[in-house]
Amino acid sequence: MSTKTTKITYNPNGHPFHILDASPHPFNLGITLGLSLYSLVLMVNNKITMNGMIILTFLLINFFLTITNWFYDIVIEGTYEGQHTLAVQQNLRFGMVLFIVSEIMFFFSFFWAFFHSSISPAVSIGCVWPPVGIEVLNPWGLPFLNTIILLSSGVSVTWAHRAITADPKDRPQAKLRLEVIVALTLTIALGLLFTALQKYEYIHATFTIADGIYGSTFFVTTGFHGLHVIIGTLFLFICLLRHIQYHFTREHHVGLEAAIWYWHFVDVVWLFLFVSIYWYGS
Repeated sequence: MSTKTTKITYNPNGHPFHILDASPHPFNLGITLGLSLYSLVLMVNNKITMNGMIILTFLLINFFLTITNWFYDIVIEGTYEGQHTLAVQQNLRFGMVLFIVSEIMFFFSFFWAFFHSSISPAVSIGCVWPPVGIEVLNPWGLPFLNTIILLSSGVSVTWAHRAITADPKDRPQAKLRLEVIVALTLTIALGLLFTALQKYEYIHATFTIADGIYGSTFFVTTGFHGLHVIIGTLFLFICLLRHIQYHFTREHHVGLEAAIWYWHFVDVVWLFLFVSIYWYGS
């Protein structure tokens, strides 16, 4: 007579996927963004009153509170409830890849506008690029320094990725944890330095966003990239706080991985931006 031992695993869902609970955050965020966009359009057209400004301020506060609570719920689901199984993590990675692809298309439109205007300058700007009267920035000054800073941050964030995925047999776990903290802190510091230097560059530029096609393409493209640097810096800062709270492990760090991918995307976009707008555009 033989006995068979069966290993029973507890799976409350009966499948590896996460069925989301009902949440007010998507509805609240959608309404908030729609009303905020409407208020911003009125403000740009000088049709917004003081009461409208108060409402816009309230909407922006509500936006940040909603995002914070939504992210908090996601952290709870993935870190403490164990809802982020391997299948869920894989889907989250696919989602991040699709998001980055959409961001590539976003910046592609800006580069298209720049090259369309620079390769075939219109008669209205003198058929030359840069347009007559525009004193362009020296690409080998602050822009080149910012390039070095951003590339260095790419190295430090890769260091953090290597440390979080390293085998504990190679180095002590405490040392690997410290490496991640140091690398993320260094990356965040470099991101803040980049933003500060870009602000200094904007203040001392001899042209503005109102100076024709050159000013609009320059400030919109570099400005949106700067916004992405700020978002990426906040993303990494949140990951740093989570890592200090022991939220990430070698097998479970999809949030940190997404932040690292996003930061590398920011690095690559800046390289294209530096070569095309600062170097070629000058």
